[in-house]
Amino acid sequence: MNSPVLDARGIGRTYRQGQHRVEVLRDLNLRVQRGEQLAIIGSSGCGKSTLLHVLAGLDTPDAGTVHLDDVDMYQLSAARRGRLRNSALGFVYQFHHLLPEFSAMENVAMPLLIGRRDKTQAAQEATDLLQRVGLGERLHHKPSELSGGERQRAAIARALINRPQLVLADEPTGNLDESTASAVYDLMLQLNEELGTAFLIVTHDMRLAARMQRIYRLSNGSLHED
Repeated sequence: MNSPVLDARGIGRTYRQGQHRVEVLRDLNLRVQRGEQLAIIGSSGCGKSTLLHVLAGLDTPDAGTVHLDDVDMYQLSAARRGRLRNSALGFVYQFHHLLPEFSAMENVAMPLLIGRRDKTQAAQEATDLLQRVGLGERLHHKPSELSGGERQRAAIARALINRPQLVLADEPTGNLDESTASAVYDLMLQLNEELGTAFLIVTHDMRLAARMQRIYRLSNGSLHED
């Protein structure tokens, strides 16, 4: 059996609030197989975003290990962890975080340019991917000229431009109406099937979470499969 793309074991994370220590994550385990679709649900403030930050190598846990693509992320230097994150992970957020002064194509090409890809090649790859997500006619539009759903499609394309093993999505449809949210989920599931990229999605919408292969609930710092 192939090794998982992500394997988190015994994760603990505690924060200080004044005189008190708040345990957000405790002895948490999670394994994501390659090409899998997985949703994490839970009440507001239960630690879902903290968990994603730990899994992404952005927030060091107090206990436990996170293996991404068979590499223990927190045994790497910050620079090497950043390179691994940039090559193996993609991110989609509730708010698209597209750069307003750049076109859709330029936004999607940006991760390739940061990785020192040839400018012409980066533009072509970004164009191809935007066409794939239905934005072939919107390549040169800036974010302010796109609808909410189009901006999220562009954000998904940007997350996929480096062909990551795993995409982490934090409430990716939380800012969209029901119809547009459903269309964005349709797109993610389609790309999951076509590209084999695993998707781990944090969402409060049970109707959308139900479309994933597995659902976990984060409660009292631990994950429980629904």
